[in-house]
Amino acid sequence: MKRLTDHLIIISFDCLSALDFPKLKELPHFQTLLKNGTYVEKVESIYPSVTYPCHATIVTGNYPNRHGVINNTLLQPGMVSPDWNWFRDCIRGTTLYDEVRKAKMTTAALLWPVTAKAKIDYNMPEIFANRPWHNQILVSLMSGSPRFQWDLNKRYGHIRKGLSQPELDDFVLESTVDTIKTKKPNLLMVHFTDLDTQRHYHGFSSEEALAAIDRHNSRLGRIIEALKESGIYENSTVVALGDHSALDENKAVNLNVLFHEHNLITTNGKGKIINWKAYCKSCDGSAYIYIKDKQDFAIQDTVRRLLDSLFENPENGIENVLTGEQAAEKGADGTCSFMVEAQRGYFFLEDFEGEFIKTITKEDVNADHKYTLACHGYSPEKENYGTIFMAAGKGITSITLPSIRLIDEGPTFARLLGVNLGQTDGRTIEEMLKNEKGENL
Repeated sequence: MKRLTDHLIIISFDCLSALDFPKLKELPHFQTLLKNGTYVEKVESIYPSVTYPCHATIVTGNYPNRHGVINNTLLQPGMVSPDWNWFRDCIRGTTLYDEVRKAKMTTAALLWPVTAKAKIDYNMPEIFANRPWHNQILVSLMSGSPRFQWDLNKRYGHIRKGLSQPELDDFVLESTVDTIKTKKPNLLMVHFTDLDTQRHYHGFSSEEALAAIDRHNSRLGRIIEALKESGIYENSTVVALGDHSALDENKAVNLNVLFHEHNLITTNGKGKIINWKAYCKSCDGSAYIYIKDKQDFAIQDTVRRLLDSLFENPENGIENVLTGEQAAEKGADGTCSFMVEAQRGYFFLEDFEGEFIKTITKEDVNADHKYTLACHGYSPEKENYGTIFMAAGKGITSITLPSIRLIDEGPTFARLLGVNLGQTDGRTIEEMLKNEKGENL
C-alpha cells in the first residue's frame, strides 16, 4: 500500500473539546489547519473517556476492551497512588508505531501515554516516579530511549518544574522542536496536558483553561515553524486532536464508603484495606464495580440491590447502572460486575472512609489534587461532550465532516503512512484523504 505522506505529526492536546471550536477558529495557527485541511465537528470518544484508554485507542483503532487499556490506573484497592498503565505491554495487539517501525520508517514519541518500553526509535514516555525510592529522571530513562532523553534533558530540563504545568508542556515543546529538526521522523506523536490540568483544577471555561488554549496555539505554531525550518513541511501532515472533553463537577461520590459500611471492604486498625469483596474503581465520570469472587452470587445480589437503591434517588449522583455485559457492549471492561455513570456535576472517587458524597470547593482542590472542578471519564453519549480533530498537509483534502469516532483515527493514520493495523473496530476515513495526484480516495 503506497503511503500518502512522508511525515505524520500527531499532536494530542489533552482535553481539547468540540466546544472549543469558536475560540480555535480565531487563533492563527489553528486557522492554518482549518483553512487548508479537514475539520471534524464532533469526535465521539470511548468509554471510559479517560486519557490512557483514549491514547491506546488512537494508535490501535480499537475499543478499550479489545486493546486492553481499560482505565488510566490499575486495580490496586487501598493504594493511595495506584500505578498507571504506563507500559506498551499493557496494549494487546499491534499499534501504529509498531507497524510504522516494521515498515522501516522512523518513529518518535514525546510523553505519549502507554509507550514505556515501547519499540519506538526516539521515545520519551509518559511515566512518573510512583514510589518514594524512585527517581523521576531514572524512571524515564529506563523506560524509553536513554541517550535521546538524556540529551533533551541536558538541553531543556531547566524549563521544567517537576510535573507542573505549563512548564512541563513547554519542556515537551522544545523537545518536540528539537526532535523534528534533528531526527525528522516519519511518525511523531506528542502529548500536551496543559489544558487538561487547568480544566481539572480551575473548571472547564476558566480563565486558566482559556489561557492554556492560547499557549497550545503558540505550541502548534512552533511545531509548524520547525517543520518548515527542517525542509519537510511540504511533505508532512499535521494533525491536532483531542482525546476527550470535560464537564464541570463539584460533588464526589464515594461508593467504597458504602461498601465499607456493608462489610464489603475490610480495614485494619490503621485504616488500611486488608480485604475486599466489592470495590469501586474510579474512572472519574464513571466507575467500574469489581467483585473479587464473581461466583459469589450473594455478594453480586447485595451490590446490585445497593446500586439500584442509590439509582432511585437523583441526589446520589448516579445516572446509569450497567452490567459487565452492557459495559462490554460499549467497549469498556466486560470483566467488571457493574459500571456506573455519574450525573452531570458528579464524579467518583475511591475513598472508603469519610462522606459518601463530598461537595468540592476550590479550597479542597488547592489542598488536595485528587479533588477537581472539571473531569472526564463520562459516557461519550453525554450531550455536548465530543472532542475535536483537524488535519492539514500532504494526503489531506479540504473538507468539514460532521462526526467521526476516536476508533477511526488509528486506521486513518495507518493509511496515511501506508501501513495496516489489521481488523480494527474503527474504519479509515477516506473522505479526508487524497493521493499524490490530489485525487480524493
